[in-house]
Amino acid sequence: MTTPHPRAFVVGHPIAHSRSPLIHGHWLAEHGLPGTYERVDVHPDAFPEFVRSLHAAGFVGGNVTIPHKEAAFRLAEELTPRAGRIGAVNTLWFEDGRLHGDNTDAPGFLAHLDASLGAGWPEATGVANGRAALVLGAGGAARAILVGLLERGLDRLIVANRSAERAEGLTALDPARITASSWDALPSLLPESGLLINTTALGMAGQDPLVLDLAPLPAQAAVSDIVYVPLETPLLAAARARGLPAVDGLGMLLHQAVPGFRHWFGATPCVTPALRARIVADLESHG
Repeated sequence: MTTPHPRAFVVGHPIAHSRSPLIHGHWLAEHGLPGTYERVDVHPDAFPEFVRSLHAAGFVGGNVTIPHKEAAFRLAEELTPRAGRIGAVNTLWFEDGRLHGDNTDAPGFLAHLDASLGAGWPEATGVANGRAALVLGAGGAARAILVGLLERGLDRLIVANRSAERAEGLTALDPARITASSWDALPSLLPESGLLINTTALGMAGQDPLVLDLAPLPAQAAVSDIVYVPLETPLLAAARARGLPAVDGLGMLLHQAVPGFRHWFGATPCVTPALRARIVADLESHG
């Protein structure tokens, strides 16, 4: 009797735009592994039943994207401490007969920072010795990134959001290290910031641009934008024009996929220039 090949998925609503099948398909071919990775479009009303039927359907696990991450958090039987803090799950897998959930956006973001800026970026940007990491936005991505920065040991994190109440809500993650600020205060915050991170949709294709004068940022600061369509957002273009390191959003997408692949297919893949080039080519051809 032959053993069925591992079968994994990415689930969302909608899901046709997802590049995850390209990423995991690339790694399956690169490692010469049997297995499949497929898109599954599931309406929110049907998501709990979808999760309950995973094992019976032959799935070994999968990725979860908008709008199901919070529901996956509630439905997973075992959670990593990181997922517990973030309150959302983007990676599911079976272990010892139980459904486990993690949020790999936090380590994915940090892995891309390390790859782009070097492992010593906290010292190089000044966020290891007094400067703030300034996070724009207060949604799910901001929460995951804040948890990752806390795990990395950063002492000073500022959240700026148009809704002050939502920004204040994120300070509960670590009131001693996270403060909230109004959007209007950004010009006064930039001079003391070593790392600026945009987690909002501003600058994304079809959205309003993020209008922000980067002149007050210190000369050693770095700028990151989790938007990857377009790959070069107006914010990143402005950072490069000032001679500041600019970190695009694609690397976070690539690096967050590594742990899931390891759980499902038993090999640890690498984020390589060849993989990045393949996804960039797809973005350029399909948008």
